[in-house]
Amino acid sequence: MMLRFFTALWFVLVSGLAHGETRDVNQYFFDQKFGDFKAELANAKQAGKQGILLMFEQEDCPWCHRMKATILNQSDVQDYYKKHFLIFSMDIRGDTPMVDFQGKNTTEKAFSVENRVRATPVFGFFDLDGKMVYRWTGVTKDAHEFLLLGRYVADGAYKTQAFAVYKQGAK
Repeated sequence: MMLRFFTALWFVLVSGLAHGETRDVNQYFFDQKFGDFKAELANAKQAGKQGILLMFEQEDCPWCHRMKATILNQSDVQDYYKKHFLIFSMDIRGDTPMVDFQGKNTTEKAFSVENRVRATPVFGFFDLDGKMVYRWTGVTKDAHEFLLLGRYVADGAYKTQAFAVYKQGAK
């Protein structure tokens, strides 16, 4: 009986579910995309955001599902990221037409290849000029680390130090 209790407690702590309220990722984390990222840059500027966050993913990616189920569904993560970024999902295998940050017609798949995304998830942070300023490949350890990643980019710390150094100073 005690083993089950400790196993359940360990799962909650490791998964980040102890962090706070969980909410639907598609409703509270990702913005609705219309496929024109040049226009989205203008929207981000007008809304006072620091940039745009793209989550490059694919349907059969277990790590993408893990991020959504344990980290991106956390209300504190959603609130922080929504305050600082417009956030969109990008299917690296998708044939959906889109307009890139420079106004060029392309597809999600071609845009992903152009940004050298092969493994997923990849979180690409783009500045208000449409330049990728930071890239995180894979999952984060927990919601706290993902929040630190957002602060690292939003505060501009990526310009002067590595994320590992930033994390050590932020503990």
